[in-house]
Amino acid sequence: MAAACIFCKIIKGEIPSFKLFESPHILAFLDINPLSRGHALVIPKHHGEKLTDIPDEQLREILPVTKKLVLATGAENYNILQNNGRIAHQVVDHVHFHMVCPQLNREQDEAGLSKGKKRQEALRQQQIPKPNVTEGLSMTWPMQPTDMDKLKSYFEEVKAKM
Repeated sequence: MAAACIFCKIIKGEIPSFKLFESPHILAFLDINPLSRGHALVIPKHHGEKLTDIPDEQLREILPVTKKLVLATGAENYNILQNNGRIAHQVVDHVHFHMVCPQLNREQDEAGLSKGKKRQEALRQQQIPKPNVTEGLSMTWPMQPTDMDKLKSYFEEVKAKM
């Protein structure tokens, strides 16, 4: 494990998290800056910056546990994302898989971000790291403020189904 890595600190219990699943090889927990309700991370406990840095035996449970998360959250539409390197949108230098449910949060609807000009302006203001205009993944990552009480309640709901 890397001493300065935020995910290694979560694995060691130095930083609290909403753990949904844990085994000797992996950890799944809710993202505290979620893109949507149900946004969770599944990480190998073995520290490695990129997927190719992780031994195969440390990866065997990743997709089966991610599938369990999808079922536990009841998501019908979802993304499983895994980025390698800055230009590929990786921010934390520890392999991790995002399970994101792209349905809108009620708060986003109330703020009007799901409709018309406000949404277009919000998207226009996003800075997306890409190698050039025609290459790379284009997406926004509009992190939402976290109500920790609501997150804890949701954690308990999903954890009970894991």
